Amino acid sequence: MPFVPHVTVATVIERMGRFLMVEELVEGKAVLNQPAGHLEADESLRDAAIRETLEETGWDIELTGVIGIYLYTAPSNGTTYQRICFAGQARRHRVDHPLDDGIIGPRWLTPDELDTLRGQWRSELVMTCIRDYLNGPTYPLDLIR
Repeated sequence: MPFVPHVTVATVIERMGRFLMVEELVEGKAVLNQPAGHLEADESLRDAAIRETLEETGWDIELTGVIGIYLYTAPSNGTTYQRICFAGQARRHRVDHPLDDGIIGPRWLTPDELDTLRGQWRSELVMTCIRDYLNGPTYPLDLIR
């Protein structure tokens, strides 16, 4: 069987010490993740990050940098994901924007609040990306071509 990693994007959006998270249902369980999702055909990584954030939270964002590129194999199913994580700023909330299926809704959480909810993280990448954002550096967007 050929090795085929799944390319995903995620965004870390901070506002007043709180981070935009997505509460979603995965296999019937509520979990927390950054706004994140799969790259679609003929889509740039930047466009995918902006699209996924809107579809999962109703927030229009502006990307400001690249936090990191991560390789993660999910212990639950053995699938390997390559995640490109972007930093960004919230610009406008579209309250009536329909959210993707399975999305409960957006939540703004502090790192301490998120830490107490560790059992609800979709993966370890949730806090890894936030810590990397907080500890820096954030790389210029033109790192991704």
